[in-house]
Amino acid sequence: MDIKTSKIELVKIILNIDNDNFIKKVTDFINNEKSDFWNELTTSEQAEIKKGIEQLDNGKRTSYKDVLKKIS
Repeated sequence: MDIKTSKIELVKIILNIDNDNFIKKVTDFINNEKSDFWNELTTSEQAEIKKGIEQLDNGKRTSYKDVLKKIS
């Protein structure tokens, strides 16, 4: 069974459930399982972000106005 078929079957099952408590548990589970965008980044993207944070922590900053001047 492919993922689309599995999703449809799951929705059908959920639609037939009348137990509010169970629906709340399923909703909470789904909300807690949402993936963190950080885990979807490549290692090089994560490294670049960490490098930028480190530079900011060390006081290496460029003002927004300076950035606008460079791209104009």
